[in-house]
Amino acid sequence: MKDLTSPNWIKFKGFLFLLIGICCSVLLILDNASLRTVVLLALAIWCFCRFYYFAFYVIEHYVDPAYRFSGLWSFVRYLLSKLREKER
Repeated sequence: MKDLTSPNWIKFKGFLFLLIGICCSVLLILDNASLRTVVLLALAIWCFCRFYYFAFYVIEHYVDPAYRFSGLWSFVRYLLSKLREKER
């Protein structure tokens, strides 16, 4: 599969992710309609967003400016390589 390069399709893909996330969140809340569920879901979403920001912005701009991440697996490989370096 080749890379997606069309700006319109990239925006469409982003909005699809948003739509799917909203639909899943609404279905989870409707399945178990409680304040606890809403708060835990909101907190989980916020934490995942912060982790994503950490993995792609904070590491690249403040920890290791020479490294460029291409995805979460790239981030995992980066972390594992840093752990192996410390063990030596």
